[in-house]
Order: sequence, then structure tokens, then C-alpha cells
Amino acid sequence: MSAPRVNKLGIRPGLSRHHFRKIAERGFGDGHNSYTHSMTWFNGRLYVSTMRDNFALMRSRLSLGLDVWPVECPRDPFELDLRAEIWAYDPATGVWDRVFKAPMITGSHGKPIPRDISYRAAAVFRRNESEAPKLFISTWSPARGPGPVIMATEDGRNFEVTCEPGLVGLPVTTIRSMVPFKGRLYTTPAGSRGGNTNISGHSVVYESSDPARGGWRPVSDFGFGDVGNKSLHEVCAWGDHLYVGTLNHSGFQLWRSTCEGEAPYQWERVLEQGAWRGKLNQGVLSLYPFKGCLYIGTGIQGGGIDRANDIGPGASELLRLHPDMSWDLIVGEGRDTPDGRKDPLSGRQPGFDNFFNGYFWRMVEHEGWLYMGTFEWSSILGYVNRSRWPKAFANVVAHVDPQNILDYQSGFDLYRSHDGENWVPVSTNGMGNPYNMGLRTFASTPHGLFLGTANPWGPKIMPIDGSGYIFNPRGGCEVYLGSLEERR
Repeated sequence: MSAPRVNKLGIRPGLSRHHFRKIAERGFGDGHNSYTHSMTWFNGRLYVSTMRDNFALMRSRLSLGLDVWPVECPRDPFELDLRAEIWAYDPATGVWDRVFKAPMITGSHGKPIPRDISYRAAAVFRRNESEAPKLFISTWSPARGPGPVIMATEDGRNFEVTCEPGLVGLPVTTIRSMVPFKGRLYTTPAGSRGGNTNISGHSVVYESSDPARGGWRPVSDFGFGDVGNKSLHEVCAWGDHLYVGTLNHSGFQLWRSTCEGEAPYQWERVLEQGAWRGKLNQGVLSLYPFKGCLYIGTGIQGGGIDRANDIGPGASELLRLHPDMSWDLIVGEGRDTPDGRKDPLSGRQPGFDNFFNGYFWRMVEHEGWLYMGTFEWSSILGYVNRSRWPKAFANVVAHVDPQNILDYQSGFDLYRSHDGENWVPVSTNGMGNPYNMGLRTFASTPHGLFLGTANPWGPKIMPIDGSGYIFNPRGGCEVYLGSLEERR
């Protein structure tokens, strides 16, 4: 098959909606599988982890101001099968295989619970060229569990626990990021027992030169010395530095280190106060290097509305950091900053002009293009008690028809750019499924670009008219494969 032609500028075509085909739907046949929480290419196969029954878990711990719960579920989510799963896909055969399901254990309350309710991060790592690469996967532990662990596999089927619960006995529930850098693996524990899954009980960067045997040690001060840094939310290697973006109720901070010398390493603050937007840029949701710059996607926890801390609603921004530490506003709200006036170079307002894009959730480079996926929450409008919402927001949505929004707007956005400034929409309706609230995972592979969705709208939903719970054939996470040879 001949390679796709390039244009006069030497640019290879990017992927459009018709280049993608769905290769998994309805939560791999089980609508309880809600999120594709991590996705990694390893030894010729795609590995995808799931989190189950997200709406049920949210009902037990969050106040969302909803009159009717959108998805049928019990008050106690642990009446459901919440055991996280790992699936593998072989492009040569087109077959999915469930290779792991979390075991059951006895919780601190003496009752059976899943050991893992999700696998939040995955990374391929090897110490040197003579060692076979291993796939490392971090877990999310229930609050009554022993704490998160990191599993490793060499064959993609046998998963071994490599560390003690809580990484090194830490008071946390999940491990959000794992990043290889300079022959070591780095991670940031998150979550706190009985508290917010994003607020860390131990906001410290950890490092291991031999993660298959554990050996984790702290290499930063708690919150980089700032108690306002509630979580070290996102980690990325770029050039000679490791970058860490925080979650901070006054606005995110971005830090970096060469990770050399004696631990704890020297860390340098690069950005603060949410790049001077303040709390509406509460956290860094994504970091990705592209064509000599680092791109930063922001968001407010809770999908764009942090009701507990009275932050938002607000849509996300995209920033670009240069090697000299100067920065650009690509998508967002123009403002004066200590670094001068910043106006969006794309000409687009926060959320790509979509108020409901609460996260710029994930980015990836594929064949010379930068792709970005969002979390878009308009699908819940039909269930909201608007009298409990901030007045400014209530005024915005006072005259919208929730069913019309669901039918014609809801679903994540997917954009791509060749230069980081000019962006082309690939999909603005969740790839045609309004219940695909978020694009949670990407994987660029020799077979094409894979993407996985966050879709907690299954198996049964309450229609907006409140007529009673019914089966939702479009509920549950989905996986797509896009390549220039795919035309559907």
C-alpha cells in the first residue's frame, strides 16, 4: 500500500473523523466498564485498563447537585462488581483478550472489597539495553484497602506486585503518573483515605532505578515546599528536565528538575498562579512535548466545577512553554501577566469556545500532528438542580434545552494541530456518541492512533424526561483506531 502523499509544505495529512473505526464498544461488552483509564503499546499489543461504575462511585462521595441520579446504581457502590480490568488487543487478529481482573481482598472493615478499582497509569520501562522491557501498571485502592501498588509484567499476562501497599506504606489511595526519565522511573502518589481522589495524602515525587524490585525513594519536598500544592498532578519528561504540574486552589504551579545530584533534587518553579489566570486554572491535566515546546492542558477537578472549594465552572486552557521558559497562551482567556500581555494565539477562548470543556485531558503526537482530547460535561445538564448552582452559571444555562444539548452538542472534543497554534476539529460530539464524556487515553502505534473514552452512562440510564431507567446501548467505554488507510 502506497504511503499517503504530503502537501507542498511537506506535511503529511492528519486524521479526520472518517479515518477512525470503533474496535471496542459498550465497555468491552459490559456497560459497567466506564473509563479506559490507561492505554499503552507493549510487545505488539495494545493494553487498556478499565475503571468500573464511575457514576456509582461518584454518588457515594460527591455532591453534584443532581435531582435524579443519571445511572441506575445502588447507594453502596461496593454492591457492584468494581474489580478493575486489563484488556489486550492484537491488531493482527482484531481480537480482544481480558488478561487481568483485580482480585478480591478483605478490607479494613472486615468485608470483601476489590484490591484495585482502577489502573490509573501505565509505563514501559527497562533499566538498560540488556534487560527485557516490562510493562508497569499502577493501581487505585479503595479507601478501606491496603493502598496502591505497582504491578509489572514481561509477557502481558502474568502481573506481579513490585512494592508494598501505598508504594512505601504511604497514606494514599492511588498512583496517578509513572514516567521513565534518565534510566529511572518516577511517580506521584495521590488520593487520601476517606477524602478526595485528586488531593494527595503525600504530595512528593518518588524515584526508582529498579522498579521491578521496588526501591522507591522521595526526591522532592512535600508540595515543593508549598502547602497550597494539594497534588502533584501530572509528570512529563522534556529535554534535560522532568516537569511536574500541580493542583492548587489558587492556580496550578509547574516545576522542573534535572534529577541529578543528591536527593531531594533541586526543583525550579517555572509557572505559578495558574499562569496568572488564578483558580480557574486549578490544575495541570496534561503535559506533552511537541516540536521543541512543552504543551500544558489545564482544568478544574470535578470536570470543570469544584463545588467543594467553590471554584468554577470554568473551561480549560492550553499553554505552550519554550526552552527559554517563555510561554504562550494558545487557547484561553487573554490577560495581562508579569510576562506581558497574553492573548490566545489560536484565537480561541477557553475550552475551544466550548464552555463545557472542563479538561484538556490528554495529548499525543502521531505522524507529525499533536492531538488533544477533552472532557465535556454537558450531558449531565438534564439532571441538574439549577437552583443549587452558582448564579452566573445558572444564568448561562437558564434557557438551554438539555435534550437538545445532548442530541447535538454533548461528547468530548478531539482536535489536532501541525504547528501548535492552528487547530482542526476531528470530532466535537464524542465520535458520534454523546455519552462519551471524555477522551481519556491515547496510544500512537505502528498500526495507527488508538483512543479510549470515558463513558460512565451504562448499563442503564434515566432518560431526561424521568420516565424510568432503561438500557443504554451507547453506554460503557469505547476504543477507536485511526489511520490514513481507514476510511469508513
